[in-house]
Amino acid sequence: MKNEAVSGKVYSKLIRKLFYQTIAVLGLSVILVIVLRSALRGKVADALVQTISTCFRVDWDFAHGIYQYYIRNNLDLIVAAIVVVFFFIFFRLSLSWFTRYFDQIVTAVHQLGEEVEEKITMCSELEFIETKLNEAKDKLKKRAEDAQAAEQRKNDLVVYLAHDIKTPLTSVIGYLSLINEARDMPAEQRANYVDIALNKAYRLETLINDFFEITRYNLQSVPLHTENINLCYMMVQIADEMYPQLAESEKQVNIKVAEDIVIYGDSQQLARVFNNILKNAITYGAGKSTINISAETAGNKAIIYIENQGAIPEDQVSSIFDKFYRLDAARSSATGGSGLGLAIAKDIITLHEGTIRAESDNQHTVFIVELPLDMKAVKISP
Repeated sequence: MKNEAVSGKVYSKLIRKLFYQTIAVLGLSVILVIVLRSALRGKVADALVQTISTCFRVDWDFAHGIYQYYIRNNLDLIVAAIVVVFFFIFFRLSLSWFTRYFDQIVTAVHQLGEEVEEKITMCSELEFIETKLNEAKDKLKKRAEDAQAAEQRKNDLVVYLAHDIKTPLTSVIGYLSLINEARDMPAEQRANYVDIALNKAYRLETLINDFFEITRYNLQSVPLHTENINLCYMMVQIADEMYPQLAESEKQVNIKVAEDIVIYGDSQQLARVFNNILKNAITYGAGKSTINISAETAGNKAIIYIENQGAIPEDQVSSIFDKFYRLDAARSSATGGSGLGLAIAKDIITLHEGTIRAESDNQHTVFIVELPLDMKAVKISP
């Protein structure tokens, strides 16, 4: 009902214009008939009597009687019929004026696909369509710009990764070549070179996996296999799995999540989300700091907070969930990833009918995730 009321208001100007136009056509028809009747008064009657007399070969008085009985007595009905005829004639002619609306709509639709900065303009009666089309044009332009920016970031990322791959690969080849050439190398030195080559090989594997991740992100959909999930248990398990990275970066995790909070979703996909967020906190958080994970419930939602020490520049907070986006500091960092972790996290959370956002001040960054507590809030796609 609300949509119908809104539509009525939106179309009111056009409806009013068409109503006035119809009334004008009807008025013009009536006026024309009145004018013709006044101008031809007496002349038409004589002509009709003469015509009847000639056609039926009767005298003038008899013909006049026929005119009086069949025409004069039904004159009002005949005049009304003539008004209707004129109305339809004028209305048909006025339709050519009305089609200009469609011409404007067709022209405006063509302008949607044109790469021009000019706004779509239409007559005042079609202002509501003008507004909608301009909104659609702005959205299409924004999507095109976002797609172009994402493609540019992807290309830049590939360049960064290709450059980064050269360094560990060169090191692996170099150290293995030394080991191969110096057969009598001391065991301790050989072990050191092997250890360095192995670490570089691990880094090389990570970079190659980033390439695969870029491809998988574009080619794979994310099916959901939903179930009830104990949030506290999941967070403890993820933190335990991340222990090597935490230890290496001298960080620790503090979990304050009630044991009775149960969310509904795909455990593997949600684990991937929180793993990506935690990995981001480890990578960009301050050294020797604590990552705090807490949660609360509100209505049918669970709200999860993952907070770490360290700030994200204000102009980059809104972009960290974009595909292939990496913070400037990560581009030269050995830990810089593909820039897909948080983008994937956002897509997975969206599939769960949830939300994810980040807030940052000068000292802390917190990721806030909202997820449904039961299956009624999740729409599962077939």
